[in-house]
Amino acid sequence: MSNVIRVLALSLLAFGMFIYPQEVLSSAGGGLTLWWRFVLPALLPFFILSELLMASGFVHFLGVLLESFMRPVFRLPGKAAFVVAMGYTSGFPMGAVLTARLRNDGEITREEGERLLAFTNNPSPGFMFGAVASGMLGKPTLGILLAGSVYLANLIVGFLFRFYRVTPGPQHTASFPSIKRAWQEMKNAQTRDKRTFGQVLGDAIRQSTNTVLMVAGFMAIFSVILRLLNLWHITLILASLSHSIIRIIEIPVLQAFFNGLFEMTLGCQEAIQALSMLDQQVALLALLMGWGGLSVFAQVAGLISGTDLRFSSFLIARVLHALIALGLSRLFLQVAEVPAWTMPVRIADPSVFFWNTWHISSLVFMGCMSVLAILAFVGVRRSRT
Repeated sequence: MSNVIRVLALSLLAFGMFIYPQEVLSSAGGGLTLWWRFVLPALLPFFILSELLMASGFVHFLGVLLESFMRPVFRLPGKAAFVVAMGYTSGFPMGAVLTARLRNDGEITREEGERLLAFTNNPSPGFMFGAVASGMLGKPTLGILLAGSVYLANLIVGFLFRFYRVTPGPQHTASFPSIKRAWQEMKNAQTRDKRTFGQVLGDAIRQSTNTVLMVAGFMAIFSVILRLLNLWHITLILASLSHSIIRIIEIPVLQAFFNGLFEMTLGCQEAIQALSMLDQQVALLALLMGWGGLSVFAQVAGLISGTDLRFSSFLIARVLHALIALGLSRLFLQVAEVPAWTMPVRIADPSVFFWNTWHISSLVFMGCMSVLAILAFVGVRRSRT
């Protein structure tokens, strides 16, 4: 039955592409333009950096120092802290890339990989601060509220997933960190990797380029799919059917919601256009950014396809993330006392606000590394007392 549905869906996609060639061309070109101008320069350097750090043994060094923190809190090895930091810095799909890499290298178990995959995939900080807060809402300070809701919700999901598939019997115990042992672990990792630095750099660039090219393909095809769905009024039909059940929510809001389920950026843009109250806008934005969109789902599914990681854990985590981010945004709005009403703002092209992604991502990266360094320092001090 699933094969029949798949063939039918692909046939409809092919039919739509032949019927609307101009729309397909423009939508695919728009997706690739966003990728070329903003996603490629924002992701590629961090992909290469992560590959170099993993090859240098830095992850093993960090793993020893942060074992005493990651194991009790998230039931994950210390090496997972590096994935968390890079996932929060670069956004989708960095967490999935590094989680799959650790699993393929045998550094984490299947259950640990699924726990890690659940809370290391977020929108990039540049998207939340630049495109949404500054560009769409016209209120840059709301970037702090949105990012705080999304990031804190993801950490809560990570803590909840510490109870995911806990097997009976003796569990790992976190040992106190030691600089000497961490250094030795890093040297051992470097010894096992017999490649020269030139080979490591070449492999890092090649693997990172392949990954960002795959992201480009997903962005192009999902831009086409979403365009066809709107041409055929599929999301409008879904919104109308939902409105007949939930009459308190207007059809434009429901249509923005369904568009956001498919593609996050378009959903965020339409959510602001459909709602006039700021608290409702922020709530729906937090929900959609916590969800991520089916385009991201497809990217993650493709990246973990070479592993034994189950996709169901990622799906459950996204639902939890969306709902918790929604609740936190409402709570933060009450505490911050942001006015509930706002004048409608002119929605500019979100792409023009992606220019500061690198700057914000760099700040987030340095912040994450600083937090990890502090945690490692605290762990070492505890081990000496």
